Amino acid sequence: MTLQQLAYFLAVARTRHFTRAAEESHVAQPSLSKQVQALEKELGAELFSRARGNVALTPAGEALLPIALRILSDVDTAHLEVAELVGLRSGRVRVGAPPSLCASLFADVLKRYHDAYPGIRLLVTESGSRDLERDLTAGALDLALVIASPGLSLTSVPVLSEELVVASARPLGRERVRLSDLRDEPMVMFREGYDLRETTVAACHAAGFEPRFSVEGGEMDAVLRFVEAGLGVALVPSMVLATRPLLHGTPLTAPGIRRTIALAHRTDVAPTGAARAFRSVLLSFLRGAELPSGVRAADRVARGRGALLG
Repeated sequence: MTLQQLAYFLAVARTRHFTRAAEESHVAQPSLSKQVQALEKELGAELFSRARGNVALTPAGEALLPIALRILSDVDTAHLEVAELVGLRSGRVRVGAPPSLCASLFADVLKRYHDAYPGIRLLVTESGSRDLERDLTAGALDLALVIASPGLSLTSVPVLSEELVVASARPLGRERVRLSDLRDEPMVMFREGYDLRETTVAACHAAGFEPRFSVEGGEMDAVLRFVEAGLGVALVPSMVLATRPLLHGTPLTAPGIRRTIALAHRTDVAPTGAARAFRSVLLSFLRGAELPSGVRAADRVARGRGALLG
């Protein structure tokens, strides 16, 4: 098995077409097909179904896909790490963050990092926490800010604690509300893959009711716009309302709902020098930043004892 064979396999899996995969890989189509067939022979299983001109992954191909993605990502990371060791001031860091941070603090962190390391490319993925965990595990990200949970199978350090509030287009008439007060309120719900979706549903169930969704499936910006339009209320991090003057944020009665955001990376692969530098910039920023209402630095970060990654 060679890296080139895996690269050709991924190209076919992505395009679902041998000719387009060959064009994308800048190789003759017969050569690409021969390499894929050699890979199938070595593995002892067909990776693609080629019935009637339709190319689809077989069960063996589905099993190989995440492994091949991870292998080639690790090879890319190895090249970057060696380049840093020999003194090249270039490279990239791939970092993911939930929309609540991308809409508030994250831009300032990126700016500080770019000023300190202008030769490093920043590749940012904005998505829900569950999606970011999946991308980290697959090797598609170097670091990600994710929601800390007992089942998190990644190396992580807590960096922020944030309060969830009820976002609404009209004042709810009190300084704090109980979650059970939302029993009859239509709710705007995030798409699958957002930790906020699972958190909201679980909290409503614990309060003894099934949430009633007026609309669901949105990203953070869409959810806030739907709430502004009066379609319902939503549980959101308090920090995202700082730039939304049309929305009201009402805290929940004690104990409320807080969640911890952690900086995470794969346990089996040490972060590159560029990723470690990003970690340092982020922790330094959080220790000195004036954080929005309802947000505080995690205890270890606030005391300057953020755990080292890698």
